[in-house]
Amino acid sequence: MMKTLRWILGTVALLGIIALIVIMPFRSVFFAANPTHIGFVGRIIYILILSSLMVLFRVMQGPTAADRIVAIDIFGILIVGLCAVLSIATGRSWYIDIGIAWALQSFIGTLALAKYLEGRSFND
Repeated sequence: MMKTLRWILGTVALLGIIALIVIMPFRSVFFAANPTHIGFVGRIIYILILSSLMVLFRVMQGPTAADRIVAIDIFGILIVGLCAVLSIATGRSWYIDIGIAWALQSFIGTLALAKYLEGRSFND
């Protein structure tokens, strides 16, 4: 009963925050004074940040190591998405370079952690 209540409260809170972001985006510090796409990009950035916070919570509270590995991998995907959105919004291509480097690092890190959990050495 308590677990179901926590799920319901968490879902209501999450949907409320997402609705607030969609209806009323915050002023963004990433962009110039008045670009035409600030509403859409601002909403996307705040949804990505909210998703990242939820994933970081799963990394800290994950019941198993496999859950933590999956959460770290999802966090890497969210960071790459954030870099892509920032690159489009600001017109600077170096965000894409950061995203590519993060994706490679995330992939190699996930492989290393999976091999470690499997009990195999890194040179197998």
